[in-house]
Order: sequence, then C-alpha cells, then structure tokens
Amino acid sequence: MKIGLLSDTHSYLDPQIFKHFEACDEIWHAGDIGNIELCDQLQAFKPLIAVYGNIDGQDIRLSHPEHQIFEREGFNIWMTHIGGYPPKYTSKIKLKLDEFKPDLFVCGHSHILKVISDPKRNLIHLNPGACGKHGFHQVKTLLRFELNNKKISNMQVIELGKRA
Repeated sequence: MKIGLLSDTHSYLDPQIFKHFEACDEIWHAGDIGNIELCDQLQAFKPLIAVYGNIDGQDIRLSHPEHQIFEREGFNIWMTHIGGYPPKYTSKIKLKLDEFKPDLFVCGHSHILKVISDPKRNLIHLNPGACGKHGFHQVKTLLRFELNNKKISNMQVIELGKRA
C-alpha cells in the first residue's frame, strides 16, 4: 500500500502534490488543513484520512476527527495534529501512547519534517513537515512511503520548493 503523507497546508494545495501522490493508494493529512474545499479536492483524487488541526474551523472539525486510529498492512496507526515527538510527547499524548501502543504515530503542527524511531515505545514517529505557504518552514515538504505486511519501505522525502 502506497501512502502520501502531508500536513499543515493552511488552505494552500500545491499542484505538485497530485503528481507526487499519483501512485498512492491513500493520502493522509495530519491537520491544519485550512479549508474544506482542500479536503474535497484531495478526496476526489484519492481516499483521504485526515485529522483536524488547531487552525481548522468547525466545518473541518465536523468532517475529520482530532484523532484517527486505524490499521493498514499490519500496522496500528494513530494520527493526530499535535502530539510532540520522541521523547518529548505532550503529556496527554504520552499516556495514550502507552495505552494504545501504535506502530506508527503520525503528527503535524511543528512544520518540521521528522522520521524518528522510538525504541522505548517500539514505534516510528512521522511528521511530514508543512506543505503550505504559512509558517516558519523554509521548504514545503511531504512524505511518501509503502506499507506491506508490517514493513515500511521506500520512504521518500519530497521537497516542493521554497515557501513563497
């Protein structure tokens, strides 16, 4: 299963995303979507799993939850917008990580691309950075990877150019 992961679009959908995610089976959006039309565009293109972020309005909050917990290819996945990263998870998240024990923990919010192994919790933390125009990030980024029978492979960082 091929996954395209993005976050922090803040109402801007770079047209390059469609080219980079063309072969993906699903798109995951880790919050701060910006407007519901952006979700509609992504959903018309590929199946979308998304969570709302701190800047998202009621329309997005009604259609996408704060947390998505799901399974793909043997992986237990938890996606939320604000979660921190190993070992500096938010206190609320830390308790739930120990309870749920995901294999993949996906966040956005920081605008900093990170792929970090957390050996203490036996998980991989993924943050695709930000691909919108708002924020302090200098380069718009995405992640693309494959999940197959409890293995993650072909992890690619995709740069979309400078945040203009």
